[in-house]
Amino acid sequence: MYLSALQGLPEDVYEAAELDGCKSWTALFRITIPLLSPVIFFNVIMSVIGGLQTFTQGFIAGGLDGAPAGSLLFYGMYIYEQAFAFFNMGYASALAWILFIVTAICTAIVTRMLGRYTYYEN
Repeated sequence: MYLSALQGLPEDVYEAAELDGCKSWTALFRITIPLLSPVIFFNVIMSVIGGLQTFTQGFIAGGLDGAPAGSLLFYGMYIYEQAFAFFNMGYASALAWILFIVTAICTAIVTRMLGRYTYYEN
């Protein structure tokens, strides 16, 4: 994603900055990072959502027990365990709704914090 965003940056902005005497580090912090801010913003939100929904790594490494000593028992694994090991579908559904609400709140916080620093050309 970052590579395609870097390839899509306009070259005329860098040429104008070079004519004005802009150094490479200044161009990085004053041109490149602000122009990449929508991609950075999207990746931060996707990372927060993905981090809250961690399941596969703990399931493969420790199974449903979350071995060793439950240290790999993530929230998604707990939902899976309640639904498909203990057949508590209602409880697992309520846990999934809680996960959804927490994910929405975390996404709103990240959007509020980083949204004002995101540069859009329009």
